[in-house]
Amino acid sequence: MSDDMSGFSRLDKLQPGDYYKTEEGYVVFTEQYLLRRGYCCKNGCRHCPYGFNKSKGDFDKGKK
Repeated sequence: MSDDMSGFSRLDKLQPGDYYKTEEGYVVFTEQYLLRRGYCCKNGCRHCPYGFNKSKGDFDKGKK
């Protein structure tokens, strides 16, 4: 396994408004970023535009 972590520093692809940091220091991606990414990761993101409900493990009807 490579020790090269350069794949994790893709900050150049982030745009203003793509994320914010919580008081605890967590990075939270916004709906703007998640829509541009183009798919749902099914992790129950706080601003998921795709309507994934982590507790049910399914998508809520009526969302994208």
